[in-house]
Amino acid sequence: MDPIFDLAIIGGGINGCGIARDAAGRGLKVYLCEMNDLASGTSSWSTKLVHGGLRYLEYYEFRLVREALIEREILWRAAPHIIEPLRFVLPHHAGLRPAWLLRLGLFLYDHIGGRKLLPATKTLDLAQDIVGKPLKAAMFRKGFEYSDCRVDDARFVVLNARDAVERGATIETRSLATSAVREAEGWRVTVQNRATGETRQIRARVLVNAAGPWVADVLTGCIRANAHAKVRLVQGSHIVVKKLYDHDRCYIFQNKDGRIIFSIPYEREFTLIGTTDQDYHGDPAAVHATPGEITYLCEAASEYFTKAITPGDVVWTYSGVRPLYDDGASEAKAATRDYVFDVDESEPNAPLLSIFGGKITTYRRLAESVLERLGRNFPKAHAPWTAEASLPGGDFPVDGRNPLAARFIAAFPFLTDPHAARLVRLYGTRATRFLEGATSLADLGQDFGGTLTEAELRYLYTEEWARTGEDVLWRRSKLGLVLSTDQARAVDDFMQELGRQEMGRFTP
Repeated sequence: MDPIFDLAIIGGGINGCGIARDAAGRGLKVYLCEMNDLASGTSSWSTKLVHGGLRYLEYYEFRLVREALIEREILWRAAPHIIEPLRFVLPHHAGLRPAWLLRLGLFLYDHIGGRKLLPATKTLDLAQDIVGKPLKAAMFRKGFEYSDCRVDDARFVVLNARDAVERGATIETRSLATSAVREAEGWRVTVQNRATGETRQIRARVLVNAAGPWVADVLTGCIRANAHAKVRLVQGSHIVVKKLYDHDRCYIFQNKDGRIIFSIPYEREFTLIGTTDQDYHGDPAAVHATPGEITYLCEAASEYFTKAITPGDVVWTYSGVRPLYDDGASEAKAATRDYVFDVDESEPNAPLLSIFGGKITTYRRLAESVLERLGRNFPKAHAPWTAEASLPGGDFPVDGRNPLAARFIAAFPFLTDPHAARLVRLYGTRATRFLEGATSLADLGQDFGGTLTEAELRYLYTEEWARTGEDVLWRRSKLGLVLSTDQARAVDDFMQELGRQEMGRFTP
């Protein structure tokens, strides 16, 4: 029989992959299965921010905000290629929250999290500053500008998974956990390969349910166990439109209904607007931005910008389901974003930990907390280590992205500036792994458009679990925004062919 794992994890989102990375780095033997692609659920449908959550201060979530603010700079240092600082403009809206209250909240935001690298808040004259120009004339006089960070969320998940594997973890995508049964010395988990239909069994001492929106389904269907905590599914949708303004600042607007929306420069040529908050009932895999949500976001943004935004301006929408801990809040927007663990130790030799809630920003601390909570089961585990470690490709200074792109162009002079910049944003130093040895663009193989080449696709297949065009164009990158339908189809055909070639190698 196969050797027993210390830890088995169900779910390949940011929490599952973060736990796998942390545990593998402590010397534990780790297994993770994900029923679809990595980050195919909630973790790829966020607002793409590493942030403290300014609005959570209104709900007195001081511990969560402080933890998230501390994590911002830790994560930025770990992955400076996919995380970068942003400045957010918060206009003072007369008749809503008073200016003194906003300034007090921003003072706390600047100081409770030990900010060291990011610039502090400043007050703006929106009648004079360039950031006031896209806004409706005379609507705002005063505003505040503060710091948070952008993140490529789906790539963030993949980099954690990649690091986990390089530290010894086993990760299987498109592999569904169909049952988990307690035995005398742990768990026996049956996993089905969704591509081939084949099943296998693995054994593990401890089981972690990090299935996100499916956390309750895994408990009742796969594990056949009850949880004391309850999950509240909250839908958040976003729209993407052509670039609304030329500067690089973001906006956070306070709506009259009490919600806030963000407007964020996105993928160089676009603007991202979101998010909504509404309770969701149904299959999380079927979630989509509803016409009502699209209209709401268009109308909300049009309240502030000189340029009116209509549903016809929307070039892409996406929607995700947040698996929040059900704290009994009356409104979805007020439900806590903090994480809660439900631990079942009815069989001490086979504990089960299920995760409810959480944010991308706090995933690293969540992983540390999971391993601390399960510590007595792993007496030989090494000490916490992730606070000082870079993620794959992030081994360069936080201010070194442009020098890295220049270095690539010097080493591979056939790269254009946009091509080099894109590779740095996605892969950091690891771009050399598929550029090495190339002396011309032709050496990188077929050109699929948008600077996407055959060499890059092969790397994504072998190193980053990408199997379909969707994996490549919407999770490993956002090139789906710029490639034509024919180009996107060619990418998918190529990835499918790589899969057939691999299956052929293993078919007797």
